[in-house]
Amino acid sequence: MNSERIYLGIDIGGTAVKMGMMTETGELLETASAPVAFDGYETPILTTVKAEAKRFADRFAQEYPERAARLAAIGVSATGQIDMDRGIVTGAAGHIQNWVGARIRDELEETLHLPVRVANDANCAALGEYWIGAARGVQDVIVLTVGTGVGGGVITGGKLLRGARGIAGELGHIVINGDGEPCSCGNRGCLEHYASTGALVRMVREGIECGEIPAFAGEVNGRTIFEALDRADHTALAACVNRWIGYLADGMVGLIHIFNPSLILIGGGVSAQEELFVRSLRETVMARIMPSYREGLRIERAALGNNAGLAGAVCLWVSE
Repeated sequence: MNSERIYLGIDIGGTAVKMGMMTETGELLETASAPVAFDGYETPILTTVKAEAKRFADRFAQEYPERAARLAAIGVSATGQIDMDRGIVTGAAGHIQNWVGARIRDELEETLHLPVRVANDANCAALGEYWIGAARGVQDVIVLTVGTGVGGGVITGGKLLRGARGIAGELGHIVINGDGEPCSCGNRGCLEHYASTGALVRMVREGIECGEIPAFAGEVNGRTIFEALDRADHTALAACVNRWIGYLADGMVGLIHIFNPSLILIGGGVSAQEELFVRSLRETVMARIMPSYREGLRIERAALGNNAGLAGAVCLWVSE
């Protein structure tokens, strides 16, 4: 009889929750997802997560009773600043209602009657890549997730950098421009405000509105921007993208000089753009860091995509 333990991974984002049953060796067995912002967060995210997680777990038990009997614990990857010791949301970037103060660990334990561990989503992405992804076997890694915001996690000496309260790794809110524009966190000049995919979209839209960038067909988003860049000679668009890459490089140069990683992984949907984004970012960063920090350093795409948070949430248990 198979005795391999199974874990429920829950990845809570600002728009949806994704759930997955995963074995202790990283095999993903079953997944489900549900929206969490359907009414502008009037229904607290955690209320939705508890209901959806119970529904998912009950269905799994009905369909796979033998596997469900081996369900050992729950790992949660969650957006925001997470007190890992208490499993509580202690902060957010300011755009999600009814989230700060959410008692994720205690309320999920009460609902599902299994032990729960919780960490920030970007930290979980780093753990997932370290466990079964592109950082497997690498002891010093930074994972940057570039999407609506910029998140990050740091693995140093094979261990997740937790900090005093378990909320270390808020890499998107290091300041790269002290006199810069306001960020949603309340500060000014944060990396996230200038280097997220959301920032790139904002920059391109502003360029189109003022006539500097020729308009292109379709909605302006991360995918269509790079499609337009690849299709034709858009000099002004290329200049805008390069400026955006430079902002991300600003943050990465500082992080490299602080943490001396041997690998930086770039996650998020835009990381699929190897030639137009990742290679350019790599060249920009390598040209700007001190020579000794280049030795052995690789800057690559993350491997796990949308499953990185789930894998990292489960890794909170299997990495013991």
